[in-house]
Amino acid sequence: KQGAFSESLNVASLWKLPIVYVMENNSYNVVTRVEQEDANAAAGDPLAIKAQAFSMPGVTVDGGDPVAVYEQVVPAVERARSGSGPTLVESLVYRLSAHGNIIAPPGVPLHFPEHEAIEVFGNPEEYEAAKRGDPVPRFRGRLVTDGVLTAEEADRIAEQAREEMQAAVEFGLNSPFPEPDAALNHVYA
Repeated sequence: KQGAFSESLNVASLWKLPIVYVMENNSYNVVTRVEQEDANAAAGDPLAIKAQAFSMPGVTVDGGDPVAVYEQVVPAVERARSGSGPTLVESLVYRLSAHGNIIAPPGVPLHFPEHEAIEVFGNPEEYEAAKRGDPVPRFRGRLVTDGVLTAEEADRIAEQAREEMQAAVEFGLNSPFPEPDAALNHVYA
């Protein structure tokens, strides 16, 4: 729907720019389903079909499967590096939280709105199915099944990640606010 997206696909293909576009398709645009706002999706086509209009390859991949993503992105990167031009990769994912989560200061209770699949469209089954397809436990299971990790190693990694996140949260909450004149540090646009 954005002119800049179509325009950039056109110029990238015309000039054979070394770009791999990764489109995250989480099925929703704020609170409307993609089929309500996109003609390709409404026709049952993947959004990657848009690449055809610009004479570039377009692929659709399960964004919750790191191996599948790798298998689609590697050829796209090779194509870009070889001077053959851009590729559009549509990554099918599911936004497991509502669009408008609220960030509240410490001490203020958080209200997490229901996911749009439930609150707007009354479809809790869709949301529950998506939770069962959560990529983290899926990939953990694959690594354990394939013998890359033991269940104990996977548990240890998960615990270490939780501890690192908790330490980062505590660091952030206990850090002083930055000076106002630092607001534009590292801002380049």
